[in-house]
Amino acid sequence: MTRTAVGVERGVYTSALDLFSIGIGPSSSHTVGPMRAAADFRTRLADAGVLADVVRFGCRLHGSLAATGVGHGTPDAVIAGLRGLRPETVDPEAVHGGWALLESGVSLDIAGVPFVRDDLVFASRERPHGHPNSMLLTAELTAGGGVVEESYLSVGGGFIRRLGDEGDGGDGADAGSRPETPAVAGFQTMRELLDLARGRTIADIAWQTEASIHGAAAARAGLDAIWAAMRACVENGLQADGILPGGLRVPRRAAAAWRQLAERGGPRDAAEAVSVYALAVNEENAAGGRVVTAPTNGAAGVLPAVLYQAAAADGFDPDRIRTFLLTATAIGSIIKANASISGAEAGCQAEVGSACAMAAAGLTAVRGGTPEQIENAAEIAIEHHLGLTCDPVSGLVQIPCIERNAVAASTAMTASRLALLGDGSHIVDLDTAIETMRQTGADMSSRYKETSAAGLAVNVVEC
Repeated sequence: MTRTAVGVERGVYTSALDLFSIGIGPSSSHTVGPMRAAADFRTRLADAGVLADVVRFGCRLHGSLAATGVGHGTPDAVIAGLRGLRPETVDPEAVHGGWALLESGVSLDIAGVPFVRDDLVFASRERPHGHPNSMLLTAELTAGGGVVEESYLSVGGGFIRRLGDEGDGGDGADAGSRPETPAVAGFQTMRELLDLARGRTIADIAWQTEASIHGAAAARAGLDAIWAAMRACVENGLQADGILPGGLRVPRRAAAAWRQLAERGGPRDAAEAVSVYALAVNEENAAGGRVVTAPTNGAAGVLPAVLYQAAAADGFDPDRIRTFLLTATAIGSIIKANASISGAEAGCQAEVGSACAMAAAGLTAVRGGTPEQIENAAEIAIEHHLGLTCDPVSGLVQIPCIERNAVAASTAMTASRLALLGDGSHIVDLDTAIETMRQTGADMSSRYKETSAAGLAVNVVEC
């Protein structure tokens, strides 16, 4: 699938094929984003005809990318990107191990140039562009050629922004894949979406926009590919045992839990199954496997778990699966346009809270909910994640991230159930909850935004 630059600016629609981006673990902002940035940098050098003239590559990671980069696989991702690999198509196994080799004193070959440990610098105290996730990529050219520099921001969900791009969508897509102007769906708030949805479904509105961006056939194929990757991630995670990488020695639990449920005749209820599905996805993510941002890697288990349970119950009907994904996309697009989906920008409320809202909305849609009930479900989900911090222990997407996805998946089901028991009327609307999340994220200390500088990250003794 081609990533299309359709949104980081306020009010601009983010396509499902971008919001649900097939990539690798463990982090969309710290793994997928840096890999895309490095690959984009290499492409720009090649397009300028100077790639063969490079004598030294360099990368300087700033802020959160530096503070928790090693635990999130950022160095490996940068190396892979500079080699021209992309998260959408790369074999996850081809990404791992580069940083360990550099640490041992081995140099790596990148476009015929040796890349050594000192070529990658961690500057956690630096935020030269006022953003928590920024990186500077450099390429020294042969004598007299000077140095080519590009700065990138990793803005969450695998989206990147190259500084100096004026008015682009900021996702690092090749210029040839971008539309002339960003696709606008006719809404930037939930209130505007509800006005459009009179006599129509939210999924219909999202589908019309997707088809206008990609064409109906490509949009349908893209949605089906997203679901196929999500389903494979759930099912792979239900089969995999072992210890997760990273030093905490966290055991994978989903497969053993699933076997235990099977031995007693199956899950007691949907919530029990959904919890195990979410564990399965986030263990795959923590292991650096193939995963789909939903809307980020750290929150990747919530929506696939809820969708997998709903789809299994009705025989995996493709139309209902697309309805779920399209409805979730509309909600996620509004959140991204008006607040954030990035833990480094707004804490885990922006990641797991957004994922929970999107899953609750999608589930309510396939259960026959009205647009007003869908909004109510999403609002309930957001409201009860407000203030949630991002403080991963040892900088790994494991504790508390894996269990947090399982809890949020159950919350999404509860939010949907509560909304469907009502008529859609409620006191706090989704736009207010999203704005509150934005304000809360702005007020939150950077120590609680994916830097592992406070909270559980400093209070849990690492063995």
